[in-house]
Formats: sequence, C-alpha cells, structure tokens
Amino acid sequence: MKLLKIENNLGYFLGVDHVFNPVDRITKEDLLRLVDLTLTQEVELDEYDGEAIKNQAHQILYKSICGKLLGLKVRKQAFTDESERLYLQEYEKYQKEPSQQDAEADRP
Repeated sequence: MKLLKIENNLGYFLGVDHVFNPVDRITKEDLLRLVDLTLTQEVELDEYDGEAIKNQAHQILYKSICGKLLGLKVRKQAFTDESERLYLQEYEKYQKEPSQQDAEADRP
C-alpha cells in the first residue's frame, strides 16, 4: 500500500478515504494513522526528491514525514520487539490462572 507519493510537483499522503491528499492538509490523526499503517502493513513511499517537489511547504512537510516513516519502517521489528518486552511482564501476570494468583496472594 502506497502512503506517500510525489505527483505534479507536489507531495501527497494517503487519506482515510483512500484518496491522496496534499501534504499541507495533513492532520495529527492522519499522521497517527500513517504510523499505524507503517507498523502493521507492508507500505511503500516515494522517497523525498527536492527537485520533484516545487512547492517549498510541500518540500519541508514531505521530507519530514517521509524520513520519519522510512525510519519507522526500517526499525519496525525492533520497535515491535521492544514494545513486546516492555509489556511482557504485565501480560504474563494476567495470563496466570486465577487459582495461581490467589495462591500467590496468600503467601506471606
């Protein structure tokens, strides 16, 4: 799934309605959705090319968003592993059967 593209000298992002919108109209919710898609699916991005984007505002926004999403895409597995380790202890605690939790609570 393509999240960012360069077309007609402007930068675009994939909107919630699966239509590409200009990057200067991106919202915080759009950014969070793009991050979530990057972490959960295989995504594509047109890499930043300052010569292909003529609008200066689009250059700045596209470069920043593209850089962050590419970095996240590269670190996806490390990010997932780190998140799983962070919550592993709590997850294991809640996976124990109630009788085991009661027995541990009764110990002095």
